[in-house]
Amino acid sequence: MHAQAQFTDLQHSKAEDWKVIGEDFKAYAAALPARIVAHLKLLDGDFGGFPVDRLTHSLQTATRAYRDGKDEEYVICALLHDIGDTLGSFNHPDIAAAILKPFVSPENFEMIEKHGLFQAYYFFHFLGMDRNLRDQFKGQPVYDRTLEFCEKYDAPAFDKDYDTLPLSFFEPMLQRLMAKPKQTIYTMAQN
Repeated sequence: MHAQAQFTDLQHSKAEDWKVIGEDFKAYAAALPARIVAHLKLLDGDFGGFPVDRLTHSLQTATRAYRDGKDEEYVICALLHDIGDTLGSFNHPDIAAAILKPFVSPENFEMIEKHGLFQAYYFFHFLGMDRNLRDQFKGQPVYDRTLEFCEKYDAPAFDKDYDTLPLSFFEPMLQRLMAKPKQTIYTMAQN
């Protein structure tokens, strides 16, 4: 049995409690990449009507970015861009962006956060919706970055015959990226 804090109300917690919680948190945080991999595996076999399942789409997006020479941070953003599909059916980019935010640059965070509006260009008109939602970002740095992400990596990643790299190829990259957050309110506690 692991040690546990002793308070019944957070307002009455003590330093000793937070020492226990902090020790437990270190191990829990270190296991984040494994939990993300487990969640990605939930996308396996989930087609949602698409030509490939959601895991294959995610792997193919990351494979395309990797083969195009993008850095590991970008590649992992590509890998996780649709991880929110299972829990955020109406806001999947927000889920992916929230997971990635502590570990990635503001530019990559914004690209993943906005990619849903940019990918809408390819199909919203078929649904009677405005396909040009991305135009509100014209002239901003996020525009060109997210346009490229969708055109080169996300949109073409539905090819059943593409030589897609396996999840195991990306796991070391995921572990390296998530080894140390860049921006979090808990930064001081990590030092």
